[in-house]
Amino acid sequence: METKKVFIARMIDGKGYEMLKNQSHFDISANSENRVLSRDELIEKAHGADGIITLLTDKVDGGVMDKIGPQLKIIANYAVGFDNIDIEAAKQRNIAVTNTPEVMTQAVAEHAMALITACARRIVEGDDFIRKGQYKQWEPELLLGPEIAGKTLGIVGIGRIGQALARIGYYGYGMKILYSDPSRNEDVERNLQADHVSLNTLLERSDFVSLHVPLIDSTKHLISSEELKKMKKTAILVNTARGAIINEKDLCEALQENEIFAAGIDVYEFEPNPVEGLLKLSNIIMTPHIASATHEARQSMSECVAENMISVLHNMKPKTSVY
Repeated sequence: METKKVFIARMIDGKGYEMLKNQSHFDISANSENRVLSRDELIEKAHGADGIITLLTDKVDGGVMDKIGPQLKIIANYAVGFDNIDIEAAKQRNIAVTNTPEVMTQAVAEHAMALITACARRIVEGDDFIRKGQYKQWEPELLLGPEIAGKTLGIVGIGRIGQALARIGYYGYGMKILYSDPSRNEDVERNLQADHVSLNTLLERSDFVSLHVPLIDSTKHLISSEELKKMKKTAILVNTARGAIINEKDLCEALQENEIFAAGIDVYEFEPNPVEGLLKLSNIIMTPHIASATHEARQSMSECVAENMISVLHNMKPKTSVY
């Protein structure tokens, strides 16, 4: 069988890597450095590859595809999102694009709820309070925040992750579920007593708002100053999707003016750098894009991306496909 060249832009979990290495006709090479390759480096190292495994930090447009070569058959993205890849350019070149959508659902939903909880109960502020030696005695008004049980959780985007978070909120905390999405989900409405509402209604009525939409033209800056002003002053906003869904400058101003109670953010508009003013605020919790960072999710992601690569290079249908 003809040897197939596979390039991995950053090392993936060992299980998936072993699956690829066990393919006797695969010639595997990988970026062993713990950094993002530049455009030119990616082109140079992946040149002549039949398949490449990319991360969301690897930008792959038509020019990159052409310079890798006409033999390129698959771009296997090690992520649920794929806004780092020019999908139309891949279609035009008959290059398969795959992702890892289902295997990280629970991990991301759990992280969203963790951010909700940490913001509501002011966990990070409390930790900092003790580390600075400010804790002298129990005080009745110290670091008060809202309870979560029985409150309204608004989910923007009721895909796999949005549904998983809805289940956590409904079954774990007895929350009222609202969701905004172009399509209704009757199973969610029936099983979780959820209401399908407009984005404006969701923002006005929710105590907690969590974003779970892909980054496309229509969702860029979906949440800006106008939307933030519609939210309750006691509300908490969480984003584990893509940074540019929120206008980060507007979010910073809203938090500075206490227009909302707090925010929990795992992704950034200008990633890896948050808007500078956010770093000075105590009413935001920021994590470094780790919503899917569990041992289980990373292993499953690597297995999924390897399965996709193997399938396409064997001229079979991949397990997951973007189009």
